Amino acid sequence: MIIGYQDWSELLFVHWRIASDALRPHVHRRLSIDERDGSGWVSMTPFTLRRGRLRGLPPLPDFHELNFRTYVTLPGGASGIWFFSLDAANALAVAAARLSARLPYFPARIECGERWYRSERRLQHAHFEARWTISGPEFHAAPGSIEEFLCERYSLYSPALGPLLWRGPVRHDPWPLMSAQIKELREDLSAAAGLPPLGEPSLAHWSPGVSVAFEHFRPC
Repeated sequence: MIIGYQDWSELLFVHWRIASDALRPHVHRRLSIDERDGSGWVSMTPFTLRRGRLRGLPPLPDFHELNFRTYVTLPGGASGIWFFSLDAANALAVAAARLSARLPYFPARIECGERWYRSERRLQHAHFEARWTISGPEFHAAPGSIEEFLCERYSLYSPALGPLLWRGPVRHDPWPLMSAQIKELREDLSAAAGLPPLGEPSLAHWSPGVSVAFEHFRPC
């Protein structure tokens, strides 16, 4: 059952290789860490959330958001995303997501413009700043490609009380993607999450965005 809708707009994907062993202590024990080309991967994804709405409630104002995530599979179940953090410039959305889906949202001050983005977490030291360019034609991820592995994920996993694990299915068209070149990047979201320094990004993409429908989170 669809419970809400959002548009994820002007989204930058910044990807890093990372050893799966470094991720293991920070991911729910029931989830396996997906590897590609011999390593785990993490990504930071700054974007603007537009036209967010839940069934029966007034729409949310547009706001900026920044996700830090890795890629996982529930054995016998769906592949998806595990979030280390989600920073958002909307206190109401932060509180609602923490209470309902138990996602690790944090309030943040966020600014962005043409090919740049800056976020500073309000209640602890964790920031992200990037500038980039884009090039080439728009494309969709080919089956079996690294872009499909990193971008085409349709489940969000979240911890619940005790040993429970929740999964939230999402629906959207395949991402329209373009190649991105990172010109400047400073971040300490990885340190705040307890991960080792990430170094230079391995890959980056930009997308004008997709319209998303959310289903209920449910225990796995």
